[in-house]
Amino acid sequence: MSAFENKLLIRRFVEEVINTGDTARLHEFVAADYRERDDMSGRIAGIEGCRAHILAVRTTYPDLHLTIDEQIAEGDLVATCVSMTGTHCGEWPPGAKPTNKRVRMKAVNIDRVREGLIVEHGGAANEMLAFMEIGLIRF
Repeated sequence: MSAFENKLLIRRFVEEVINTGDTARLHEFVAADYRERDDMSGRIAGIEGCRAHILAVRTTYPDLHLTIDEQIAEGDLVATCVSMTGTHCGEWPPGAKPTNKRVRMKAVNIDRVREGLIVEHGGAANEMLAFMEIGLIRF
């Protein structure tokens, strides 16, 4: 696939799966040998691991919405800068009670695409800002 097609795949994944919570369609976007880049164990998360991650995030933020701000692709890698909004309705971070407050967060995701499917995902989010917005961290 071309860099353009890889970016389009990630864009569709965000819009059609992440933003809707429609994890029944994961097989259209995620490979069976999918890995979470941040999982240092090297284990294969697969489609079910990806589903569990999405559902956990959507439990914390049931109205989760990602907006793609920018994308850069080179070879099989796609870097996507996103703005996230959602209402803090679940326990996150662990031990923190839901605040039911709206949060905003910026994040950068890096995905690897092979044969039209996402095989690897990782990223970083500015959780500090979100935790400040909902009052978990005070300065």
